[in-house]
Amino acid sequence: MNPKASRMQPPAYRAGMTRATRALILAARLAVPGILLPGTAAAQVAPTPVQVRDWSPWFGAAHRGDIGALQAALDKGADIDQRDAYGRTALHVATFARRHEVIGYLLRRKADPALLEADRYDAVTIAAVADDEPGLRTLLAGGASAGLTTSRYDGTALIAAAHLGHDGVVRQLIAAGAPLDHVNNLHWTAAIEAIVLGDGGPRHQASLRALIDAGANLALTDSAGNTPLDLARQRGYQPMVEMIARATGEIRQNFSK
Repeated sequence: MNPKASRMQPPAYRAGMTRATRALILAARLAVPGILLPGTAAAQVAPTPVQVRDWSPWFGAAHRGDIGALQAALDKGADIDQRDAYGRTALHVATFARRHEVIGYLLRRKADPALLEADRYDAVTIAAVADDEPGLRTLLAGGASAGLTTSRYDGTALIAAAHLGHDGVVRQLIAAGAPLDHVNNLHWTAAIEAIVLGDGGPRHQASLRALIDAGANLALTDSAGNTPLDLARQRGYQPMVEMIARATGEIRQNFSK
């Protein structure tokens, strides 16, 4: 990881991590078809109305999209990477608020896109989870990385997007060089998460297809030794079964079962 990404990380994200992670690992080992897992989609904590109300003018300006106020503060020497009580920078705040012009402005003024907030999310992963394709495009165009290790699950923005079936985001991240075969601490890749945390529907299928077309390694397994093909079969996700079988040369085996 970029050393700056771990700089000044607040300790709050550690609270409750062990229990949540254990629950996810247990569910993964059980590999129950159709199981609803607690996990990464709910792990991000957006600013609450009370936090927004109590923010300093700096963070309030980022939330409102007030570039003029941000510029005035920076011209007076404000730290562009200063943090709120949850470890968020103005770039995180603007990304949560979908203030795309502010995102671009802060990056031009050299805000650090590799910094993580308290739950260990960077702005790219925040945009990915929000299915904010314009925001993600702005971040990537401004120099943000698609490849940071983020979240309490040691995942990536690509894994989070595949989990949620945000297929447009998945394609953007792949094009930006996101690591296809990163394995998180649940022993899941993006391809695996598209299956085990997805619903088997069109957007998760499209996400998996994008990963396959990009060359994702379909031989990597979960902690119980299940391949993506095994996991799709277990869940009865036939379109996924067929696309994986074709990609791995197991089409005859698949249709004989």
